[in-house]
Amino acid sequence: MLLLCATPIGNLGDLTPRVREALTNCDAVYCEDTRRTLTLLNHIGIKKPLVSRYRENERQRAQEVVDRLKAGETIVYVSDAGMPGVSDPGEVLIQACIANDLPYSVLPGASAVLMAAVMSGLPAMPFTFFGFFPRESKAQKPLLEQLRRLNHLALFYESPNRVGATLQTLYASLGNLDAALLRELTKLHEEVVRGTLSELAARYAAVDPRGECVLAVYCRAEAQAGDAP
Repeated sequence: MLLLCATPIGNLGDLTPRVREALTNCDAVYCEDTRRTLTLLNHIGIKKPLVSRYRENERQRAQEVVDRLKAGETIVYVSDAGMPGVSDPGEVLIQACIANDLPYSVLPGASAVLMAAVMSGLPAMPFTFFGFFPRESKAQKPLLEQLRRLNHLALFYESPNRVGATLQTLYASLGNLDAALLRELTKLHEEVVRGTLSELAARYAAVDPRGECVLAVYCRAEAQAGDAP
């Protein structure tokens, strides 16, 4: 069968025993980046054939995986970090298995969005995860309209060099909501910075945070955009 396996988002000690067993016993590992996955396999002392599978070639590789599954092989798929299919490739593989009536399973583990929801210190249930915040203003507009109607936690992935601009956009559009920036989760320099959108926007206006970032914003439909400058 196909096994989609969650991998550590930073600390390699977070690899689960079930995923380790799957990596040990599979016939091949398909992965988003062979270099990242090789580092993980070297850490746990496993040697397996690695096949690169990323967004640009995922449909071609999906047919290849289907053929191997039909031949009786067990294939593991991992993205660079975290859960495949959550802002990472993986969905196409599942669709291919369903279309061909082939077995698949998901082995749980580390997830940056779940960890950020809990660590933010904001009410975590319910929450909505929007993936990476759009870069283009045209794509931002419908999202911001959606956020204005929310009354719960919203989570975004963001690159460190765009955090300041994104915080300013959220502040200008949504008002001075409670928020948190979470960076380098599970790593040595893990940090959570809590405050309002205006406070966080001011903090990161000139200096970018370092490392991988998650933004948490507690949306309030009743908040007025007029709170912002």
